[in-house]
Amino acid sequence: MNSLNSPWFYWAVGIAVGLPVALISLTELQDVLVRRNSRLARQVSLLRNYLLPLGALLLLLVQASEIPARDIPVRLLATVFGLLVLVLALSGLSAAVFEAAPENSWRRRLPGIFLDVARFVLIAVGLAVMLSYIWGVRIGGLFTALGVTSVVIGLMLQSSVGQIVSGLFMLFEQPFRIGEWLDTGTAQGRVVEVNWRAVHIDTGSGIRITPNSVLATAAFTNLSRPPGAHKLTITTTFSGADPPDRVCAMLSRVAYALPQLGSGSVPRSVPTGAAEYRTTIGLTSPEDAGAAKATFLRWVWYAARRENLHLDGADDDISTAEHVENALRTVVAPTLRLNAEEQRSLQSCARIVRYGADEVVENAGEVPTAMTFLIAGRVQMTATSDDGSVVPISTLREGSFLGLTALTRQPNLASAYALDEVTALEIGREHLEHLVMNEPVLLQTFGNILEERRSKVRQVRHGERVG
Repeated sequence: MNSLNSPWFYWAVGIAVGLPVALISLTELQDVLVRRNSRLARQVSLLRNYLLPLGALLLLLVQASEIPARDIPVRLLATVFGLLVLVLALSGLSAAVFEAAPENSWRRRLPGIFLDVARFVLIAVGLAVMLSYIWGVRIGGLFTALGVTSVVIGLMLQSSVGQIVSGLFMLFEQPFRIGEWLDTGTAQGRVVEVNWRAVHIDTGSGIRITPNSVLATAAFTNLSRPPGAHKLTITTTFSGADPPDRVCAMLSRVAYALPQLGSGSVPRSVPTGAAEYRTTIGLTSPEDAGAAKATFLRWVWYAARRENLHLDGADDDISTAEHVENALRTVVAPTLRLNAEEQRSLQSCARIVRYGADEVVENAGEVPTAMTFLIAGRVQMTATSDDGSVVPISTLREGSFLGLTALTRQPNLASAYALDEVTALEIGREHLEHLVMNEPVLLQTFGNILEERRSKVRQVRHGERVG
């Protein structure tokens, strides 16, 4: 009866019953979190394996065994327990709030320096509480000593501390985030890291480290704000004899076909004098600027020669009489069943053109004005399904042809783009009609080919697999 009336008895029974129940519950919880690949499984394991047993031991010593809390072994165990609580709080907060954050949320974009500050504050508060309640240290005197020490250290490390303070003020304002693009005047690139001292900018040719104090006191441009407002400006030079309106139309047409073009953006090309032209292209992100500029300049090289324009004053020497005659004899004549006289009649009205890789050769919905016979390279024909996806339907190689609907004056049902550099021979519709219309067998062959391509387009639009 004396034992039942003693306080230690209830503590002992409570710990003996509660500890196994709590361990079993935490084990089940950890198994559930592991199956779900939860980031909190590690924190539950820490709680079950270390924190809970150590807390039970402390209760047994202090409450059940009635050992004074001021004894050194109890204080040491309490200190270890407090440190484990601090570790659990830091790791749990990081896992629950930041590591599990969605990709584009503010928690994912929060600079690491803020997390470091929050961890430092929690550690300082935790240590202060443990020193005060466990070891009886006077926190007021400790803070006074720390304040004097911090003043001395601040004077010794004035430059470094100034950078830290400048960085904190700048980041509280948040003029940029991780992943955004900056132009500091001396460097342009994407922000990949922000720490206590500096901002790390990936310029594409290396990491440019800019001190926080420099960014806090100088002007810089955030190229990622507002989103989708970044514009790329490219300057090109043509011959002074080239008509400016034709040059501007060609440049804008090439820019409009760029895959990096921003949604709803309309490229604009204007002459700036001295045979130079400036093309402005709206992009979704500054990250696309390098690829957009490279593709634009490459496609302009081919498009200018097809338009008989002189980029950088250069002429195109590929469409010579010898090359045209050879292409007519080896590629066109077998397809159209042309004799020698008919081949000679087409030499003056045929020309050789080239397309760069990924450049559009034909657009769906347009009525072609000429037939295009492939001399070298490959062309991919595609159709657009009802859900907006682009599906390849066939690949054309040397000896094949496009623009068959030029003879029927109907719009193309499929689009076509070059898989690599393509060399082709173009012949206008008016020069082919009288040759083709007199060949019933050829007309039937063309009709079959046209119907086959239309059938493939219909299969794509109805969601069927193209054979």
